[in-house]
Formats: sequence, C-alpha cells, structure tokens
Amino acid sequence: MITLKNLVLRRGTKVLLDGASCTINPGEKVGLVGRNGAGKSSLFGLLNHTLHEDKGDFYVPAQWRMAQVAQDMPETDMPATQFVIEGDVTLLAAQTEVAAAEASGDGEHMANAYMALHDAGAHDAPARAQALILGLGFRTDELDHPVNSFSGGWRMRLQLARALMCPSDLLLLDEPTNHLDLDALVWLEAWLKRYEGTMLVISHDREFLDAVTDVTIHIERAQLTRYGGNYSRFEDMRAEQMALQATAYSKQQDKMAHLQKFIDRFKAKASKAKQAQSRVKALERMEKIGPVLADAEFTFEFSEPQNLPNPMLAMQDVSFGYPPAVEGGEPTLIVRNVSKSVLAGQRIGILGANGQGKSTVVKTIARDLPALAGTITEGKGLNIGYFAQQELDVLRPADTPLEHMIRLVRECTAESRLSGQATREQDLRGFLGSFNFTGDQVKQAVGSMSGGEKARLVLCMIVWQRPNLLLLDEPTNHLDLATREALSMALNEFEGTVMLVSHDRALLRAVCDEFWLVSRGGIEPFDGDLDDYQRYLLDMAKQSRETQRQEQRDQQRNSTPVAAAPQAASGKAFAAVAAPAPVSTTVDLQSLTSRSPEQRRQDALHRQQVAEKTRPLKKELEQTEKRMAVLALEKTKLETALSQPLNPGDIADAGRRLKAVNDETDLLEARWLELTEAIDTASA
Repeated sequence: MITLKNLVLRRGTKVLLDGASCTINPGEKVGLVGRNGAGKSSLFGLLNHTLHEDKGDFYVPAQWRMAQVAQDMPETDMPATQFVIEGDVTLLAAQTEVAAAEASGDGEHMANAYMALHDAGAHDAPARAQALILGLGFRTDELDHPVNSFSGGWRMRLQLARALMCPSDLLLLDEPTNHLDLDALVWLEAWLKRYEGTMLVISHDREFLDAVTDVTIHIERAQLTRYGGNYSRFEDMRAEQMALQATAYSKQQDKMAHLQKFIDRFKAKASKAKQAQSRVKALERMEKIGPVLADAEFTFEFSEPQNLPNPMLAMQDVSFGYPPAVEGGEPTLIVRNVSKSVLAGQRIGILGANGQGKSTVVKTIARDLPALAGTITEGKGLNIGYFAQQELDVLRPADTPLEHMIRLVRECTAESRLSGQATREQDLRGFLGSFNFTGDQVKQAVGSMSGGEKARLVLCMIVWQRPNLLLLDEPTNHLDLATREALSMALNEFEGTVMLVSHDRALLRAVCDEFWLVSRGGIEPFDGDLDDYQRYLLDMAKQSRETQRQEQRDQQRNSTPVAAAPQAASGKAFAAVAAPAPVSTTVDLQSLTSRSPEQRRQDALHRQQVAEKTRPLKKELEQTEKRMAVLALEKTKLETALSQPLNPGDIADAGRRLKAVNDETDLLEARWLELTEAIDTASA
C-alpha cells in the first residue's frame, strides 16, 4: 500500500502539504480533488519521484510498476502503432535482453531471455496497441501514420494510449479526458473499470470520476482527507461533515461564552475564586473546534442581452467545411444541406462522434469559416459570444489580460457594439478582478498562464460583450470543478440562446434541453437523453470497426499475390497464400480467326516461350511456399513449447531453433516476393 505520514511538501515558498497523512490500499481507484493550485499535480510528482518530501514519511512498494501519461508533446515520425507499443517498457526491456543474449551465445541466458519476451506479450503487442489506438478515436487507416502527422490533441491521445499500454501496478492519470470526445471518453471509462491495479486520477469531470473511482482524497488547506466513495458521495459526506462541524462549533461557542461569563462575573470574589479558577482551566483544556471555512465560491453571470432577435439565425441549404487549401482547389465538405433555425432562448447541445464536424459547424456560425454553400441569415442585432476549443484562437500569447480587454473595447467601439459596458481602464481592471484576475495578474502575459486561467479570460471577454447567442466549443477543458459549476449556473440564468459542444456530461445535462446530432454529413434532432447517446456512440463505434475490418478483408481478398506477402510476415502460415495468377491460355475466337497463319504461329511460339521461362520459377515458388508452411507450423509448436515449464537446456535449444526458423522465414519471404515479381514480368 501507499502511505503518507506527517508529510510536508513545499514548492518554493508555498507549503502544499503540512503534516498530511493518508493511506491508499492496493487495487483502489482514487480520485484526487481540490482547488487549482492545491497541490494535486505536486502529489503526483511525489509519487513518481520527480519531487521529494521535505519532511515526514512516504512509502510506495518498491516492486510496483508505475505508468503515467507523459505531458510533453511527442515529436517523432515513428508510426503510431510502434509509438504506443514502445510504451510497454517491460516488452522493450525483454527485447533488449534477447538481443544481448543472442550476442553472448550463452544458452541459459538465451533461454531466460526468450521466456521473458514471451511473458511480456510480444506475440500480441501490435494487436493490444491498435485496440487502444482505435478505442481512443483513431481510424484503422491511421494506425501506421507518423506521430508528427497528427495535431496536438491527437498526439496527446497517443500519449494516453502509450501509458495504458504499459503494464503497471500504479497508474497516474492527470486530466486524461481533456483531449477526448465523448465517444473516446465512454471507451476510456470502460477500460479503466477493468484495470486491476491501483489508480490515482486527477479530473474535473464529475461524471468521469463517479464512473471510475471508489475512493476520493481531498486536498484542502495543506491536508489530505480520505472519503470512501466516488465524487458525488464525497460531496454528500463533506456537506454532512461541514454541517456537523458548524453545529458543534456553535454549541462549543455557546459553552465557552457561558464559562467566560461565569469567570468574568466571579473572578474578583474570594468566595467564588476556586470555582472561577476551575472554569478557567476547563476553558484552557477544551479542544477547540474550528469554524467552517468554506472556500470562497467563484461565481459570475451573463448580463441581460440588449435585444433578442427571433429567430437568432436561419440556415437554408448550408454546407459546412473548409475552403480550398490552394487557389483553384476543391473545398473540403463535411456537413451538407442543412436547413435549420436557431430561436431565442434555445439551449442546444451539439452531439456527434469524433470527426463528424461539430466544431466546423460552430466555427461557421461564429463567422470564423465561410459557408461553402447556402445562406445563413442573421437576426437583426445578433451578438455572438464565441468560446473556441483552442483558447489561443481568440487570445494573443504576448498580450496581457488588460491589453485584451482594451483591444476588445476598441473593436466594439469600431463596430458600434458598445451598450453601456464599462470602458475606463480602472473599470476594466475591476471587471477582470471579478474573474479572479487581481493585482499583477492583469499585466501577466497570457502565454505564461495556465489553461484554466486562459479559459477564465475568454469567459470574461465574452461576458463583457453582453452577447445574445453563446457558441461554446468545449469550454470546460481546463476549468476546475468549482468554475464548471459556476459556468453551469451562469448558463442556466442566461436569457439568450446557447449552442454547446462539450464532453462534460454534467454540463450538458444541466444546461441543454434539446440536442442536434451531427452525423453522416448532416444534422438531425436527437430525441433521446445523454444515456441514449452513450449507447448510440458505442453502437456506432462497433459498426465502424466492423465496416473497416470488412473493407480490409475485401482488400486482402482482391489484392495481388505481392500484397499477400506481408500476411506471412506477421507469422501466419503461408499455406493459404494465393498462388500467382496463371498465364491465360484462353484465346478469343473472333481475334483468332481474324489473324493470319503467321501471326497465329508467332502467338503460339510466344506462349511456349513464356511457359518455358516461368516453369522453373513456378516450381521454385511452389517449393518455397511448402517450406514456409512447414516453418510456420514449427514456429507455432516452438512458441507453444516455450510457454510450458521446461528445463533450461530445453528452453535454450527451443529458443535457438525459434531464431533459426524466423531467420529462414525472412529469407524465404524475400525470395517469394522476387519469384512472384519475376513470374509477373515474364507473363507480361
């Protein structure tokens, strides 16, 4: 188990943990919660040994294997599947050991190395890696794409897959849902429920925490408090605890006031001096109950819009997508022929599997992208507040929050969109302060801020503009639970229209009363609730995988003999590999009768020459295939034998023979390709 006893942990001058104690038992799934800056990530640093305790005792079993998601952006042209496989450090170590053993020629060393390689799961590593990649939303045709070819969010998904690939007894997940769509999030929940080790997860998604955790550890005022149960249960127990503490504190204050009143009244009277002194001692001995000091809640609200056009906007035969990358090129169409109206007061959740076009639709309505076809008619006085999925789409890294607000004032002045908002610098400072940007923070470069601070600044700018239509694309990615709750309350009280894309199911449930489903190039109403949508996503993912597998099988079935060679390279028997297509001896009768005797004689001579030239090649090819089938069968038997208990000598012999079989198979595969190509060339 993991134990922390009287632990002190500092970062610079800030004390994050002060005499904190806690125990985590093997196999527990723990949610680590607390305000931003409370020390959650620093506690992870302690567990993974990148930080050290300043005082107290800290213990993690030395034999425990640990896995966590790397936070750096991978920069490599390695294929995605291989990148994820290399997350299995046990497998990599076993492969390195096999190479060293083969170089040494030590039989016993080789035997142990081959056993370790087999135990590490080398035989099914690609299949395991690809299952993780596909589960996190990638397509089958992307399995071997270079890591560098993916955007930042997709590379972080590969980092997550790499962490899940690693065999572990302790899994540390810091905001694993930030770059996931709802379909990938549902898959991840199912995977983590099956995980058998000990898990600690930091997340601001309450439904995710409820689904995957059974213990909650709360960091508050440099202390660790353990609660049995998921996040919702933690909230209930903490509320009960705070209520009990408030009641006990009130009662104790009444008792202390009564004692103090007696002391003050009788301490000067000789006849009551002993009683008064006795009460002084009782007051001193009393263990003081602290008052309930709840964290100051962050709240904000949207101002009442100046007007509410109805409809807000109308779309007629609109197609969404991206304009041509080069002049004269073809546009990329994603969603087609949409005819819909957005009315005043609607609360629309935009649903859809990854890649279906949710963000593209929002960007087009927000005027960031042009409609590729059709017309979007905006209501008079439409004022859009747009929260982009990537905050830096609307923020400038080098500018400060105050500079952002001053620039926003100028833009709104130029567009005649000022309607009573505060515009003086001092007023803007005060407005930023209401979003927790105080003191020197208003002059801090945005590029140096955390994701949560950037998100709060975008919200601040949106609220100041007094919009009547809110377009929110994943607004909660970097917000903590308290800020998410504040956003949910503000949206519920907002009098305008909301269009929301989010993987935060708690926010969708709280805010939206209708859903649009972006799917198969169109937009349709979705009549079910979010539970129905989760089931829909799982069914769609299953159907998609089946379709992709069928397409792969069809391609393999229709492929040429040359394309069949990689199938053998994967270790499958070559007995089923199709032989090269024979040279056609069928002669078209009409063509034959139209030819002269000399032409027919030349054709016959040519066919005879081709047959003589390809006969030895075909014979060698047939022998090669037979030998490869024998080797494939022997390889299967050797791998089976190595999985059984054997003495070291037999293991070494089997390991050497398995290497020889693999080497001979590689040579035969290369020769098989040469022969096939030679036969095709001769036949042509």
